[in-house]
Amino acid sequence: MKKRMIMLIIAILIIAGLIYYLESLKTNSSINTAEDLRTTSSLNEGKYTKAPELTGISGYINTEENLKISDQKGKVVLVDFWTYTCINCIRTLPHLIEWDKKYQDRGLVIIGVHTPEFSFEKEYENVKDAVEKHGIEYAVVQDNDYKTWRAYKNRYWPHKYLIDSEGFIRYDHIGEGAYEETEMKIQELLSEIGEDVNEMEISTLEDQTPKTQLTPELYAGYNFALPRLQNIGNKEGLQPDKIVSYTLSNEIKKDTIYLEGSWKSNEDNLQATEEESSIVLDFTAGNVNIVANTLSEPLELEVFINDEYLKEEQAGTDVKFENGKAFILINKPQLYNVIKGVYGNYKLTLKTQKDFTFNAFTFG
Repeated sequence: MKKRMIMLIIAILIIAGLIYYLESLKTNSSINTAEDLRTTSSLNEGKYTKAPELTGISGYINTEENLKISDQKGKVVLVDFWTYTCINCIRTLPHLIEWDKKYQDRGLVIIGVHTPEFSFEKEYENVKDAVEKHGIEYAVVQDNDYKTWRAYKNRYWPHKYLIDSEGFIRYDHIGEGAYEETEMKIQELLSEIGEDVNEMEISTLEDQTPKTQLTPELYAGYNFALPRLQNIGNKEGLQPDKIVSYTLSNEIKKDTIYLEGSWKSNEDNLQATEEESSIVLDFTAGNVNIVANTLSEPLELEVFINDEYLKEEQAGTDVKFENGKAFILINKPQLYNVIKGVYGNYKLTLKTQKDFTFNAFTFG
């Protein structure tokens, strides 16, 4: 009996020892994991910049209010600075939309930070309409006062920042292009959080970045044009906040806006103030866009190339045809596609009506 008691006590001590040993292994494992995370975070802190938080946001689309980058810890975040009339931004959107669909279930969060260039781009409904038009389903926030823009020390549209699961900026890219490189970086950061994405094929969407010499973006508002040395070609020039009656000169210089008729020079646009007003531009490109609006009822913008109505084979996606006339119906503030044709040098003439405004020409 005594011998059995001793054996039982020994067995109990052995079991207790095993339990203690196994518990100590679990504790050490937890300590090591926490130490590993702290070490990784510490290394990143010395090597990379911590991503600034979204700040000064005035509107939220496709997301709940008070969206924060810090709430996405453990995920990979792509912050994209854009504005809806920027053709360079527009050409990047198909890639962002595809990445969102491919990787959102694997830990990628895309946040489009809409920082407006022109005053009408601050309007919530205008941005919401653009988001719906382009089929954007990821979160878009309105940075109307440039507070997030300044927090990132940004200066460009578009500009993408990739933020890792610990909140550090690991990659950024200015402008169009580098889509393969960006997607490979997305996969790398997703792999760091345990997602098996390295075997996923890289997108084969076309890179629409222009590869030929183009007429540069041309601004109409004096607050944008004059600092860039982009005055109009008429001898009267832009006269801030004044209405001027312009006549065309005999010589039309390339890559320069010319006006005919009565126009008012505003901070961010030129405004037609009489019924028969025209714009003339000698440009080099295959595609031409105009950022335009109407201050009253919808109006027609007639389109001529080399002094003849635009032909259908050169027509942009917003051009309509009726009784031999080529025109664009201007009914809201947005970017309108005027020309979509063969690359070359052409003279564009746009004839319009009172209350038509335009902010800029862009090319592709």
